[in-house]
Amino acid sequence: MEISVQREDFDAAAEARRLTQGRGDIGAVVTFVGLCRDEDGQLSTLEIEHYPGMAEGEIAAVAAEAHARWPLKGLRIIHRFGEIGPGEQIVMVATASTHRGAAFAAAEFLMDYLKARAPFWKRARRADGTVEGWVEAKETDEASAARWSRA
Repeated sequence: MEISVQREDFDAAAEARRLTQGRGDIGAVVTFVGLCRDEDGQLSTLEIEHYPGMAEGEIAAVAAEAHARWPLKGLRIIHRFGEIGPGEQIVMVATASTHRGAAFAAAEFLMDYLKARAPFWKRARRADGTVEGWVEAKETDEASAARWSRA
């Protein structure tokens, strides 16, 4: 399990290859990469901030939960911060397992958490120069994350 919160871009294919290197017991790797949208040409950049240490700790806790729920052989999470332009990568989740079902489920679980509850703050800088306030998670994101709650 490896977690990075970083300003720099990443090579998703290389990160996924690292999960399987020398591992004959892995039959599936699921990789999700989230990109910054241009919002119909209205977005200049997306500003993402976090508290160093806190973000990594929170993500590590949910990654440990994913490992407890599914028989994962590997896990890689990268979340960027700073100024990110349209078309640039923001986040990557890669899960590896013997079978695809566990890899798909774990990747979806992790992305639902990252989208709705990870301790990152985002605000848009518009092409017209305006800067919006910090945005909250959308109701749809919260609903997606809530479906994984154990009763």
